[in-house]
Amino acid sequence: MESNGGADESSRLLLELESLKESKREIESRISVIEFQIQNIKSNNNNKKEEEEENIEFGHDLSPDMIYRYSRQLLLPSFGVQGQSNLLKSSILVIGAGGLGSPALLYLAACGVGRLGMVDHDVVELNNLHRQIIHSEAYIGRSKVESAAAACRSINSTIEVVEHKEALRTSNALEIVNKYDIVVDATDNAPSRYMISDCCVLLGKPLVSGAALGLEGQLAVYNYNGGPCYRCLFPTPPPTTACQRCSDSGVLGVVPGVIGCLQALEAIKVASLVGEPLSGRMLLFDALSARIRIVKIRGRSSQCEACGDNPTLTRQQFQHFDYEKFTQSPLSTAPLKLKLLTMDSRISSKEYNEVVKKGEPHVLIDVRPSHHYKIISLPKSMNVPLATLEGRLPEISSALKSVQDVDGNHTGQDASIYVVCRRGNDSQRAVQLLHNLGFPSAKDIVGGLESWAHDVDKRFPTY
Repeated sequence: MESNGGADESSRLLLELESLKESKREIESRISVIEFQIQNIKSNNNNKKEEEEENIEFGHDLSPDMIYRYSRQLLLPSFGVQGQSNLLKSSILVIGAGGLGSPALLYLAACGVGRLGMVDHDVVELNNLHRQIIHSEAYIGRSKVESAAAACRSINSTIEVVEHKEALRTSNALEIVNKYDIVVDATDNAPSRYMISDCCVLLGKPLVSGAALGLEGQLAVYNYNGGPCYRCLFPTPPPTTACQRCSDSGVLGVVPGVIGCLQALEAIKVASLVGEPLSGRMLLFDALSARIRIVKIRGRSSQCEACGDNPTLTRQQFQHFDYEKFTQSPLSTAPLKLKLLTMDSRISSKEYNEVVKKGEPHVLIDVRPSHHYKIISLPKSMNVPLATLEGRLPEISSALKSVQDVDGNHTGQDASIYVVCRRGNDSQRAVQLLHNLGFPSAKDIVGGLESWAHDVDKRFPTY
């Protein structure tokens, strides 16, 4: 017991030491930023004095430090001094500090946007880091906005970074968005897209909207120079089955990175009045084939409820509009939790663990797609993806018979079927189908493998 106690104390001290080292690194990083800011202020003051003494006129409002910092952009004939000056006077709001927002924020900060705002209510998690490159392991469990702001300030301490550590809702959207010239939508759900677009129309703000899922992405600029808004293209929300999220369908980390960079580019073009923004056009990106297509989209609809000739959407209506009901999908990133079955057709993960411990004869069917099953699975489970379930009933019957044959003291009717999936939604659908197809004893494991990892075996990986 003393040995175990010593090991526990040693582990605790090691963790505390690592935490202190990480805090030291953060403090040293912050000290470097503040020292640079102080040096920059002194340098600017000295330069101003020298300019006044020598009566030097640059013919623009860029300081010597700005000229040096942004020199590679200033060298571009199509951008130059005027483009940089416009950028320094602009303000851009990025909604979402995740996969899309990470590269967008970093590049907007680096290139010299005068005031950069960011909105997000979430915290940094380990499974964010493969794509949300603005964050680091040191910020796990802490505010994404706090993490993103620190990264932006460390890149460019001369710009103003504004933190909005809250979720964007109809109750606060008008007030927040109104403070900025341009909006970048870096969210990942249908209710937010409609809400942000409507808000931008009401306030007359250009909107740079991007999306990334799996191995594909898209990008467009809405409500700009007479161009369409998001509602013009999609007056009716897509079906909920088409509204997938990265947490459900997955995404290759670099894909939102590509789209986020392009969002920053479009925002820079709009702010600096340089180039031809993607208004009335949409960029489509296919990562697997490395193809980028630009397609023309229909123009502003005169019948649009938000930006049409006779719009029906007002500020007051906006603040009371239910975007979740309108799109039939949640604003929250929390996983969907269906309740399709009564509790007599369900069993908790702890109860299923007792079934395993007692050696009760049963068949465990995992109805996740096969590529999910390869990531992690419970021992002795049988992978039958939900889409193939009906066609594989003979295999299930055979598995039940095998269980009965192994345990001679039980009849086939005593052997049970338990169904599991990732979060306990598809397993309920599968149990409903099995009941209809002649397997009335089939039961769903509530909460799926996530519940098993949380309540039974904390070493079991989640994804």
